[in-house]
Amino acid sequence: MSKRYAVVLAAGQGTRMKSKLYKVLHPVCGKPMVEHVVDQISTLNVDKVVTIVGHGAEKVQEHLAGKSEFVKQEEQLGTAHAVLHAKAELAGKDGVTLVVCGDTPLIEASTMEALLKYHHEKRAKATILTTVIEDPTGYGRIIRDDLGIVEKIVEHKDATEKEQRISEINTGTYCFDNKALFEALENVSNDNVQGEYYLPDVIKILKDSDEVVAAYRMESFEESLGVNDRIALAEASRLMQRRINENHMRNGVTLVNPENTYIDIDVKIGQDTVIEPGVMLHGETVIGDDCVVTSGSEIVNSVIGERVHVRTSSIFESKVGDDVQIGPYAHLRPESDIHDHVKIGNYVETKKAVVGEGTKLPHFIYMGDAEIGKNVNVGCGSIAVNYDGKNKAKTIIGDNVFVGCNSNLIAPVKVGDRAFIAAGSTITKDVPDDALGIARAKQDNKLGYAKHLNHGK
Repeated sequence: MSKRYAVVLAAGQGTRMKSKLYKVLHPVCGKPMVEHVVDQISTLNVDKVVTIVGHGAEKVQEHLAGKSEFVKQEEQLGTAHAVLHAKAELAGKDGVTLVVCGDTPLIEASTMEALLKYHHEKRAKATILTTVIEDPTGYGRIIRDDLGIVEKIVEHKDATEKEQRISEINTGTYCFDNKALFEALENVSNDNVQGEYYLPDVIKILKDSDEVVAAYRMESFEESLGVNDRIALAEASRLMQRRINENHMRNGVTLVNPENTYIDIDVKIGQDTVIEPGVMLHGETVIGDDCVVTSGSEIVNSVIGERVHVRTSSIFESKVGDDVQIGPYAHLRPESDIHDHVKIGNYVETKKAVVGEGTKLPHFIYMGDAEIGKNVNVGCGSIAVNYDGKNKAKTIIGDNVFVGCNSNLIAPVKVGDRAFIAAGSTITKDVPDDALGIARAKQDNKLGYAKHLNHGK
């Protein structure tokens, strides 16, 4: 098999996005759009990927580190000018080169593989990826002769009335014989109104040299959608989300209302898990089998075990074991480690907390910088007081401990195994194993005193 190369065009500023964020870094379902493109290319056994960067080059390189090589286009003078910047990396090499726009996040590896195969079968010097759409306004048209052979690409503004009625368009993705590409690029002119060098002119140069130019027509226009503004970004996100959600459903996940369920591309979900409407699953979240995640929940970069029930809660960068109940309205902040058979009830917040197997935090509890053992019961309103205004400190609770309601554990503090904390206590010293810790003011009942307080009654 001949060598394969790819050039990703990612140097445009994207002024229509009206954003401080570089255009190709706008996320689509959890990943910058240019990264979607490069990730798809990387599955094609490509020998080298060269990304042409310009505005925001450093940020693009950060996101694609290890996935691509980079060449900076200081001035954006057209698509042919951009590809020519890969000359030092690719010129003179035998093989074929894919040219793909970095703002087409929906392009799939299978389509590019089909383009490469068609290019090889036709023994072409260039093959254009095309598609047919109902309204081709604004797109370059593919002009074919009576035998269906590609003659040229005509931009919309230059097309005759007859040519404008053609519905087959240039998607902006190409496959070239590598040597022929860079030889032709040297002859591209900027003799046009914009004074720029356009890649479709390479097609004309090759045709004028009697080289074979082919066009591979794909069925789905969606893959060619270029994102140039926020409206197109929303459409690309909608289409990508549909693709992601349908894939999960095919793999045995129930999405009660897929149109209102937001799942990033790198999320993994086990079989027979049910996701209700309004759920957001972000980053590299992994959810096991037989879970239920109810409406309004958000899970970010977390690992969820099997048979977990998350009720309208937020989980960030945390780990949850098997057979756990969470919520409603619980908030697991980063570095929470919830072991098997735990109950995290309503309005419970954890942060950098290890919660041992079988432990119950039923409601209205804060456990930050805490290590909680097995089979512990923490009463309503209890707090691990971890911050003294300057430093954070740790609370350690042993196994089989009972913490009564409205208890304050002032860190650093340790509660031993099988200890009992009386309700309403403020614990400032370690409590030994099997001890009762009680720290509250003695109640004093002043008999008959209330009548002095009930003025006017």
